[in-house]
Amino acid sequence: MHWLVDGYNVIRCTPELSARERESLDAGRQALCRLLSTVARSSGERFTVVFDGDRGGGSMAGGLGVRVMFSSARETADRVLARLAGAGTAVVSNDREVRDAATRAGATAIGADEFMGRVGRLGGRREGDKSESDEEPLRQKKGNPRRLPKKVRRTKRALGRLG
Repeated sequence: MHWLVDGYNVIRCTPELSARERESLDAGRQALCRLLSTVARSSGERFTVVFDGDRGGGSMAGGLGVRVMFSSARETADRVLARLAGAGTAVVSNDREVRDAATRAGATAIGADEFMGRVGRLGGRREGDKSESDEEPLRQKKGNPRRLPKKVRRTKRALGRLG
């Protein structure tokens, strides 16, 4: 699976990465790329991290299994993520508009908090994560009560690929 990550959104929802970003934007970007590179090595997954750019855009390597893209001045990172999303991709963002656009394009949309909870456990960098039994129960809906909703199953399947 190809993972599309909303870079600054993920950095700012994670205390450890946010602290690095306060040092400098580049330090925050490098910390995220190092973490994703560690996960890519252990899981074999590919990651593309998209950041808002202020010039002509472009891309560069961010480590093994990680590609970094910068949006151009005319386009936001959110629009780049929506354009790249499609079947076989998972989009990581807490931005509702980005997740909705990804879902419309056929991608799996995953919240940054949920993603970092899984990646943090794999990278061994976060403590105090909730276990799956601590999660809030789902609302009662029609259908088989033992089967999770389709979106939740897709998200769990995608996160399960990470390890």
